[in-house]
Amino acid sequence: QVHLVESGGGLVQPGGSLRLSCAASGRTFSDYAMGWFRQAPGKEREFVAAVNRVGGTTFYGESVGGRFTITRHNPENLVYLQMDRTKPEDTAVYYCAAQDTSRVFWASDNAMDYTYWGRGTQVTVSS
Repeated sequence: QVHLVESGGGLVQPGGSLRLSCAASGRTFSDYAMGWFRQAPGKEREFVAAVNRVGGTTFYGESVGGRFTITRHNPENLVYLQMDRTKPEDTAVYYCAAQDTSRVFWASDNAMDYTYWGRGTQVTVSS
């Protein structure tokens, strides 16, 4: 089992940048594919980004592609979400998710594929 804690959320002006962090503890971090999801009030949870166990494969939701970047640092048990050129519609609670897998290059954009979740961090994009 892995425990996930997100941090780095806050208020940012439109067009600004923010970096979210997700710290993992418990089992070997490199056993897990990692994802970021978000949920705005009254909306369903939305896929943001995912990275495989070794960081070699990443992919993004349509609404954030080209603006957000997911990276992971396995020795430090951390995964990051760099948010650039933010928009008011990026306002949401952002969740880190993990799934252990034997497939080194696997990652998913489906929230149902992830077993472990953090409690989320609020991001507000507003002037």
